[in-house]
Amino acid sequence: MNEHKLPTPVSPSAPHPAEHLAQTLDRRAQVAMARMNSGLSPISMALAYTDWALHLAASPGTQVRLVKQAQEQAMEWVTHEMASMLPLASEARRQHPLEQALAADDRFADQAWKKHPWSALAAANKSLERWWQHACNIRGMSDHSREQMGFYTQQWLDLVAPSNWVASNPQALQKAMQSSGASLMQGAQHAVEQLRLRHSKEPVHSREGDSGPGAGMAMTPGQVVMKNSLIELIQYTPTTRQVLKEPVLIVPSCIMKYYILDLTPQNSLVRWLVGQGHTVFIVSWRNPDENDALLGMDDYVRSGVLAALDYVRREIDLPVHLTGYCLGGTFTAMAAAAIENGTAKVSGKGHPLASLTLLAAETDFTEPGEMGVLIDEAQVEMLEAMMAEKGFLTGQQMAGSFQFLHARDLVWSNRTKTLLLGEPAFANELMVWNADVTRLPAVMHSQYLRRMYLANELAEGRYKFEGKALSLHDIRVPLFVVGTVKDHVSPWRSVYKIHHLVRGEVTFVLTNGGHNAGIVSEPGHAGRHYQLQALSPTQPRQTPDEWVATAARHEGSWWTAWHGWLAKRSSARKVAARIPPRDKSLGTAPGTYVMQRYND
Repeated sequence: MNEHKLPTPVSPSAPHPAEHLAQTLDRRAQVAMARMNSGLSPISMALAYTDWALHLAASPGTQVRLVKQAQEQAMEWVTHEMASMLPLASEARRQHPLEQALAADDRFADQAWKKHPWSALAAANKSLERWWQHACNIRGMSDHSREQMGFYTQQWLDLVAPSNWVASNPQALQKAMQSSGASLMQGAQHAVEQLRLRHSKEPVHSREGDSGPGAGMAMTPGQVVMKNSLIELIQYTPTTRQVLKEPVLIVPSCIMKYYILDLTPQNSLVRWLVGQGHTVFIVSWRNPDENDALLGMDDYVRSGVLAALDYVRREIDLPVHLTGYCLGGTFTAMAAAAIENGTAKVSGKGHPLASLTLLAAETDFTEPGEMGVLIDEAQVEMLEAMMAEKGFLTGQQMAGSFQFLHARDLVWSNRTKTLLLGEPAFANELMVWNADVTRLPAVMHSQYLRRMYLANELAEGRYKFEGKALSLHDIRVPLFVVGTVKDHVSPWRSVYKIHHLVRGEVTFVLTNGGHNAGIVSEPGHAGRHYQLQALSPTQPRQTPDEWVATAARHEGSWWTAWHGWLAKRSSARKVAARIPPRDKSLGTAPGTYVMQRYND
């Protein structure tokens, strides 16, 4: 096993003592502001608000339009409330715009919200939400400021929604009366328990008692076959007598624990692939500590993707189906480009790759969707100041960012259920996995934000790996690329941009669901469907809307389509199943790196 060694940094000239003192004071001030502002940059928010306020002040016509719209929506609200108090107007009420908006919001789905005065409060919240959507869209504003104003305003409206407060939530009041206050007492106990868990190392438990890897999750049998300072490589035990010749190597994101792809036996992607006759390897990233502050993106590509690929090629001298998920997909695309331009060398004869699969992975970051709202120069500066204190971004900080993006569903609706209604918090396997957070090294995370999100270096051919610029245009192997309809981390229209960056044939799949649920989409899962279409390099490129209009729709899981695609790009003749070698010093799946948790 390789010893854990840090990369040797290039030492810049030492700053002048006065400059060093100034930088230290600046960093401490930014950290203090971050703590007071939940990790958000007040500078970034102030710039967006100033952009909005100045353009609104210079637009008298827009001011008149917004006042007029406010008056019209106020009358609309009055007519809605009049309809709610007239039993004979039920059909007119159903057709009312505000009633339709309420029907589409799960927070107000209970029949208690149909009665006055609760319907008035819910309708007022939806009306105000619609008005602010128009008010934040002022001509002349930068796109980033417009997105920020819309996003932060929506967060504020979600916070003050009547469903979040006991006095304005008819469900909470009704349940409190029926239980003689017991529901509120139970909610208080839940609040205390949530606070305790936040400051403990205990894993989150699901209703069925699953507690994480090795105990209900990550149960697919296998062996750790290689280990270095950054990864453990797991090879899974075959369940068929024969397997396809070319193996599959999966690289998950280091932002997440690998067992998102090996949850329960019922929805494990790796278990399903093994059952289809594939030899499957997967990377398990080590959860970094303060000693890993200097690890950069190149280290993750070199010691992660390429080291794993090199091992597989040494053991199985055949082309590999390389697969990456989320940030792991960005890393695998970088590794593939480095192989194509000769920068990266791996063992074996011939071309090392049979294909490249990217699951919800961005390679062009010009349209990052909701994630882009939280990423700009001021916000990155603040994150770097926070990371400088410890050498990493904590798992809780990372999880908090994702929760903030969908606070209505992941924060407020959950708190309403547990704190106001006193109901137990149900954790399914995805929620249990999501609570098993990971850290990110300071340098790697800073490089990822600056060089990908802010500078888009990879897509524009300016990212240098081992001193040589990478061009995704060098990638000629066939690609299978999956985007998910409701992805707030890697929006599918951003993922789709891979069509314009590579020279290989791209088979693109758009599946329903989100960043995680859309990928964990096992056959037999009710309600699953996807669109699929392949485009060769010689065919005209389509816009995302054109693609959606022409791509064939299929019912069921995209997993079956991927297996068929892999089989067509594998040798026709199968070989005897490969039993992973056993090494007591390395151990069995799920390994040890996945078990590393920190109380921060």
